[in-house]
Amino acid sequence: MLALGAIPAALIGIGILFMPESPRWLVMQGRLGEAKRVLSRVSDSQSEAELRLADIKAVVGIPDHCNDDVVQVTTESRGGGQSSGIDTVVLYSPRIFKTAGITGNTALLGATMAVGFVKTASILVAMLFLDRIGRRRLLVITLGGMIGCLAVLATSLTIVDQHEGEEKLIHWIIVVAIAMVLGFVALYSMGLGPIAVVYGTEIFPLRLRAQGVSIGISVNRVTSGVIGMTFLSLTNAITVGGAFFLFCGLGCLGWVFCYTLLPETRGRTLEEMDELFEDWNWRTKARMVKEHEQEKGTKI
Repeated sequence: MLALGAIPAALIGIGILFMPESPRWLVMQGRLGEAKRVLSRVSDSQSEAELRLADIKAVVGIPDHCNDDVVQVTTESRGGGQSSGIDTVVLYSPRIFKTAGITGNTALLGATMAVGFVKTASILVAMLFLDRIGRRRLLVITLGGMIGCLAVLATSLTIVDQHEGEEKLIHWIIVVAIAMVLGFVALYSMGLGPIAVVYGTEIFPLRLRAQGVSIGISVNRVTSGVIGMTFLSLTNAITVGGAFFLFCGLGCLGWVFCYTLLPETRGRTLEEMDELFEDWNWRTKARMVKEHEQEKGTKI
């Protein structure tokens, strides 16, 4: 079963061999002809490719610096995504369902497969709403839903621990537990999962984007490893329900962070990003940027 994971990895590796370099990187290296050829392959017309190339050349001239707030937002959003407990739900879903009362191997396998299916399908939904709703609004809404799912799941698992052997109770607890796990995974895949990645790439200056994304991924993987390795010890110490109450509390802190400190980045230029992150009073900065845009439109 573990060996099957090598198949998609091998396919991705083969695909990378045929993947062109990023047009932005090519422009920064002075390879404008190659950048134009790459853009021509992904543009509807030659004029569109030339226009996008001109935009990239203009953006590359932006100063290659960023303030500490940008790094802090990236690390906390990527690390916070894992502290919600998403990897424990995916990795230990059979154990969670068994705690909820599911005993048959077939039923456990079916419930676990449902988690994977919902996670994949929800990512496709996120692609539809990410630009329509906006990063910040979608993140705040879905993170709030995740907190609710964690609270109900933790409560139901705690009830199971306290009322073992009561068959009537077990039946509805199983339904609630499965629904909350699926709901949690769906909301994460629609919000915090993809948005943390997109957000981290948008707020860094172009020349520092690779380094910034690398920092975010490192924090994400380290946090995932720590939580994954300590989950079983945590459940032995405070029960499975207690562990999810802890994740729920961390989720509440994350929601407050996102609501108060994360500005909307949809449609913002890199220059505007720099203005937004000059200090934490981003609402005032966003209003000033909007007024500046309106003044420019009036003059035109």
